[in-house]
Amino acid sequence: MTDVAVIGAGMAGLVCAQQLSQAGYSVIVVEKSRGLGGRVATRRLHGTWADHGACYLKPQGELLGRFVELLADRHLVEVWTDKVYQLSADGSLHEPENMIPRYVAPGGMSAIAKFLAPGLEVLLNQRVINIYPTPDNSWCLTMESSNEELIAQAVVLAIPAPQALMLLEPLGKSLLDKEFLEQMSSVEFYPCITAIAGYQTTDQPPPHWKALNFVDHAVLGWIGLDSSKRHNPQQPVFVVQSSAQFAQLHLESSDLQAVGQEMLQYAAQTLTLPWLEKPDWMQVHRWRYAFPQNPLKEAVLLANTPLPLVCCGDWCGGNLVEGAMLSGMAASVAINNQLRQLLLPNMNFFNVFT
Repeated sequence: MTDVAVIGAGMAGLVCAQQLSQAGYSVIVVEKSRGLGGRVATRRLHGTWADHGACYLKPQGELLGRFVELLADRHLVEVWTDKVYQLSADGSLHEPENMIPRYVAPGGMSAIAKFLAPGLEVLLNQRVINIYPTPDNSWCLTMESSNEELIAQAVVLAIPAPQALMLLEPLGKSLLDKEFLEQMSSVEFYPCITAIAGYQTTDQPPPHWKALNFVDHAVLGWIGLDSSKRHNPQQPVFVVQSSAQFAQLHLESSDLQAVGQEMLQYAAQTLTLPWLEKPDWMQVHRWRYAFPQNPLKEAVLLANTPLPLVCCGDWCGGNLVEGAMLSGMAASVAINNQLRQLLLPNMNFFNVFT
């Protein structure tokens, strides 16, 4: 039994859980993956690590700006570059007009999510497969791997809309109104395939850029010299992200290594760096829900149910990491209003970590 069950340990879920926990609620976070952060993800491999989800933070709004300042004071993030170059369809390379600092975590972007987690009870490697109301006026969540059940007075779904819809659709006829389900089903995501590639230290000169966007490229979306984020890197490591179009074509491929190799071949040809297609090692990851294509305008999606149920994430309001954090805060307010109306940290949120 807990006051609030939060499904998803990405940025929205962690912010929401921390807000409610600091206010005095008992909170349990349930995460299907083995780590925190959702798409703020780092993979450890071959004696190093690489960011295969969100590649950096670009603070522009007040909330994310304050958060980055706090992380920098704790030496968790630092400026990586203020130049993300643009490669046009005609092959010409352009410097950005505006120099905006991009912040990265030398220890991996997942360190940012871990920073939000102290004091929270988090169940990792636990997928929720069923949600239903009990006769005792509470929610019951069933876990896939253990068939254990979690009882909660309120539920926050901080996961991509299509995943939330799969959990909630069975409640549609009895509990959820048509408009709620239609709003959730209207949200679509762009997929992405990420290739992480490590190279032998050679005499090949590294590129003069650290990060590069491909404009209107059929295969490639982004490439970054990920090892340049690390202190004393042992070898060059690149992270290549596909275009949404290419990811859609190959999302269900049973041989992701071949898909990643094709991406590296295109990168080698497009950038005139032949050695890029011959990595020492490579790992490939598919993101089915990488970027919200048409986010809702509201910061949360609130269900009109007798028991508190709220959906949040970067698909509510958009704007990636900052949008996810703002949505998590809004979800905590919505839940609190339906429960005991305790004092939430809100904009004093960061005082929790100082």
